[in-house]
Amino acid sequence: MSALLSADVEVRGLTGRILWTEGSPEPGTDPDDQPAYILIHGIGVSHRYLARLHAILAAAAPTYSFDLPGFAGTPRPGSQLQVEDYGAFIAEALASRGVHSYVLVGHSMGVQFAIEAALHRPECVRQLVLMGPVVDSRHKNVMRQSIALTLDGILRESPSSNWIVIGDYFRCGPRWYVTELPMMMKYPTLDRLSRIAVPVLVLRGSRDQVAGPDWSLRLSRAVAQGRLVEIPGVGHVAQHMRPKAVADAIRSFVNATTRHR
Repeated sequence: MSALLSADVEVRGLTGRILWTEGSPEPGTDPDDQPAYILIHGIGVSHRYLARLHAILAAAAPTYSFDLPGFAGTPRPGSQLQVEDYGAFIAEALASRGVHSYVLVGHSMGVQFAIEAALHRPECVRQLVLMGPVVDSRHKNVMRQSIALTLDGILRESPSSNWIVIGDYFRCGPRWYVTELPMMMKYPTLDRLSRIAVPVLVLRGSRDQVAGPDWSLRLSRAVAQGRLVEIPGVGHVAQHMRPKAVADAIRSFVNATTRHR
């Protein structure tokens, strides 16, 4: 896997990090100006559990990952951030780096961030990919959500994915995780998604009980151009367990919806 290069990015008084594959163009320097894939992590974690997917997508198109403010050792904001704040940060950080055409790919709470980034700068977004979207309507309190995540880690994930996720939780720290958790739990994913006008792919592992099948289907039907794809035999962190299958599903969706737009 190619090494990732990174640069700090500061907008709206917040500092995060943008990463790209060594040998790929830096953000904003692609001479073809083709749409870039933008990978967005969930609560408590970082770009690291997206790295396998990043490497595959970057082989054919500009691809950038984020470490968002407060996570992955980036400076913690001075106060609690709304999901909308993170979405605005992503959209404005990309604009500041000269990236103006992209496919947003969010995982877990990163789905919420991606939706808000798309609503903040709709003219820049070509497609939206929602992997393992939260919060499933079956898990509308912290206890149920925590049980679903814990069981997924024990029963569905690999030692390597758990090692990355747990390590990132320590880097984030419990204080910021607990600060942002209520924002994730109360975010009206279905309502906000219904305002999206671009094609949307909802992607889940077939064994993912964090983002269950009924919930994922409802999300795919909340938009005019929605599609649901399941990756067989994996749980919540499908992009780490089956990165090629996930990348193939994303690229197939992007190619199909680009032709018809």
